[in-house]
Amino acid sequence: MGLDDADAQAPLGNRPPQVARQKLVVAHFMVGNTYPYQVADWTKASSKGIDAFALNVGRDSWQPARVADAFTAAVNSKTNFKLFLSFDMSSLPCAAAADAITLRNYLTTYRAHPHQMMYPPGSSRLLASTFAGEACRFGQGTLQAAWHYALRGDLRLPGVHFVPSFFMDPAAFGGLQTIDGSFQWNSAWPMGNSTTNFDADNIYLKNLGGRTYMAGVSPWFFTHYGPDTYNKNFIYRCDDWHFAARWEVLVKHRAEVDLAQVITWNDFGESHYVGPIAGAQPMSEAWTKGFDHQGWLDLMQYYIKAYKTGAYPAITRERVFLWGRLYPANANAPDHVGKPQNWAYTQDYLWGVVLLPSPAMVTLSCGSSTVTSALPAGLSKMRLRLTTDCNVHVKIWKKKAVVLDFAPKGFRFTKHPRIYNFNAFVAASP
Repeated sequence: MGLDDADAQAPLGNRPPQVARQKLVVAHFMVGNTYPYQVADWTKASSKGIDAFALNVGRDSWQPARVADAFTAAVNSKTNFKLFLSFDMSSLPCAAAADAITLRNYLTTYRAHPHQMMYPPGSSRLLASTFAGEACRFGQGTLQAAWHYALRGDLRLPGVHFVPSFFMDPAAFGGLQTIDGSFQWNSAWPMGNSTTNFDADNIYLKNLGGRTYMAGVSPWFFTHYGPDTYNKNFIYRCDDWHFAARWEVLVKHRAEVDLAQVITWNDFGESHYVGPIAGAQPMSEAWTKGFDHQGWLDLMQYYIKAYKTGAYPAITRERVFLWGRLYPANANAPDHVGKPQNWAYTQDYLWGVVLLPSPAMVTLSCGSSTVTSALPAGLSKMRLRLTTDCNVHVKIWKKKAVVLDFAPKGFRFTKHPRIYNFNAFVAASP
């Protein structure tokens, strides 16, 4: 066990005091959707302010090869973009002692790679995370013993800074000395019919005792699998400009949040992807085809700068970001899967975020529904009720001169859906 590892095992009260922490943003990346990828297919996101991909790895035998490709692509990019492993314990086996070998192989393989993300920055400790894992035992008697055995019990293992996403009562964190922090996956969305807030984050912070806190941030959630496939058919409430609102919560509380994880870059099955639709979809084409989400990337970059620096960046040109569902929530469709659970949580609105370098008039319209506002310089939010078949349109003008006229192709609201598609259509002005 190295010195870094020994520090990780010290009782909380004996740990060295925390220094001011650099704010970092990572994005959850589903390796399971990359079966057809070649090295050149690995898209880098560092230009949008993302510092690293959290590589969600599961049990498929081909996934280690795709992880190797990702690290090769990072080298080829000639950037400082980082990668780290997020072990998907809903897929990877973890009952027997031998199941830890897969995790250890990943860690030892990339321990010295220049694009492996270390945490804290500048240290020699590999950042590692999970999706779930609270039920793992690796042949040991307790959760504490299980993860100590898997990540710290072998003298050949490197020092690991372990920030898992365990779905458990955070009050139990005090007894888990083997974790160096926690990732609150479900902080990314409201878990009920409410708007986003910092309440779930506060509960984790209270119980972590100064250890690393990673918060979730996500633009959307809709999954529509029937009983004949994955049997997942529900939404989380993402109204009220949710993506923007969640980022604003994290900016406000940036002193308490060490890392923000964007959920996700490419999880098409749950509709919260912000990257390009590429690779192999998990039978989700019915609700993702034609629903590109990359319009959210530049808006996300604006908020990432504010989260990292504590100050919102200057706005140099007019931009409009629009999103919303293309069908009424209460509409009926000839769809054997049925309406998603929680469908009544969402309202039929177009959500708009407007960035202005100087005051302007802004009009959102869709058919006979229209709203015009005089907006100040800076970021403003607008919404428009969607009631009938119509095409979305936005105009910005100053002193009677139109400075932006944007009618995004494909952004058509219709009252008669073919299936219950609650995915978001996203558009950003050029």
